[in-house]
Amino acid sequence: MKISRLSLIIAAIGSTYLSAGAALADAVQSLPDSEQPIYALVDPQIPLGESPLTDFKAKNPPPWKIGYASSYAGNTWRAESLNEIMNVLLPEAKEAGLVSEVVVTQSDLKDAVQIQQMRQMVDDGVDAIIICCSNVTALNSTIEYAYSKGVPVFSFSGYVTSPYAINVAANHMLGGYEMGKWLAEEIGGKGNVVLVSGIPGFASSDSFDLGAKKALEEYPDISIIGELAGKWTDQVAQTELQKFLATNPRQVDGIITQSAQENGVLNAMLQSGRPMVPITLGGEASAACYWSKNPDWISSSFHIWPPAREMSQAWDVMLRTLQGQGPKIQSMLRPVLPYSLADVREALPEDCNLNSTDWIQPSNSEWWPEDIAEQYFHNPS
Repeated sequence: MKISRLSLIIAAIGSTYLSAGAALADAVQSLPDSEQPIYALVDPQIPLGESPLTDFKAKNPPPWKIGYASSYAGNTWRAESLNEIMNVLLPEAKEAGLVSEVVVTQSDLKDAVQIQQMRQMVDDGVDAIIICCSNVTALNSTIEYAYSKGVPVFSFSGYVTSPYAINVAANHMLGGYEMGKWLAEEIGGKGNVVLVSGIPGFASSDSFDLGAKKALEEYPDISIIGELAGKWTDQVAQTELQKFLATNPRQVDGIITQSAQENGVLNAMLQSGRPMVPITLGGEASAACYWSKNPDWISSSFHIWPPAREMSQAWDVMLRTLQGQGPKIQSMLRPVLPYSLADVREALPEDCNLNSTDWIQPSNSEWWPEDIAEQYFHNPS
C-alpha cells in the first residue's frame, strides 16, 4: 500500500480512535514519518506505549531456545505459519548460530492449556516465546511470569494487552475498515451485507470486525443482515453461511469475511444457487483462483493476514530483541497491502486449483522492509 493513500484514508476517518497521551507521543512519534499513519486508526485496546524491553538483555548467549505456543492448528493459515518457522526460519537461524531449537505446542483454543504450556516452556529454559492469536487478556499473568524470568513474549497476528509483551501484526482494525470501505463501494453504497467473523473474543478477529463496522456505518443504505463466526476455517465458514442462506431469504449483496475461511464462504455461495456477490479476499490461493477464472467478479483484494510474513516479522523482532537492539514500541503494526488480479495471475498457474491450501503473500521486503524494521529499534545492527 502506498503510504500517501493510507494517509488520505486516515484523514477521512477522523480522530475517533486516536490514542492520546505521552506514551503514544513518545513511542509512535519515535517511528519514521512513513509509519505513523499506520497507527492513526487502531483498536483502542492495543498497547502503543514504549516497550518495556527497551533495555532487555538476553539471559543466555546464542544459540537460543525458542518456544512457539500456538492456540490452534486446524486451518491452512496455522499450517503455513508453522511451516515458515520450522522449515524456513529455524534452519536459517541454526546455520547462523542464533537458534538451537523451537519447541512447539498448541492448545486447541483452551486458554488454560496455553497458559500451562507457556509456563512449562519458561521453566524448561526457553529464551523467548512466540504466541499466536489468543484472548487479549487471558495470558497476561503468564506473560508477566515469563518476563520476571527473563523470557520475552512476542504475540503475532493479534495482540495481548500485557505491558510486558511485544505485539507484531497487521493493523487488523485498519484492515477491516479498508475491506469494509472497499465492499461498500463495490456494491454501490447500498444493500445487504453478511459479516463472517473469525473467532469472536480473539484479538485480530474483534479488531477486524470493529474496523469493518466502522466503515459500513458511513453508508446509511447498507445493512448488516447477518453476523456469523467462521472460526478461521473454510469448512466451518462454509457450513455457517450455508445455514444462514438456507434460513434467511433476504437478498445478500456482499460478504465481508476474514481470511483462512474465504474459500468456504465462496463455496457456500456457489452451492446456494444464488447469484455470486462480491466477497472480500485476504490471500487464500483457492479463492484467488476463482477470481483468476472470473476476472469481472471483484476489483481488488488485500493482504491482511499473510501467515509466513507475519511469522517472519515476529521472528525478526524476537531476534533483534534478544540481540539487545532495544524495541521502541509495544506494538509493531503493518499496513494493509492491496493486491490485484494481475498479482494473482503472476502468483498462480492458469490451471490453478480451486481447492488449494496455499497462500498468496507479499515478499518479506514488501511486508517488513529492512530499512523500516531497523527504525523500530533503538540500537539496530
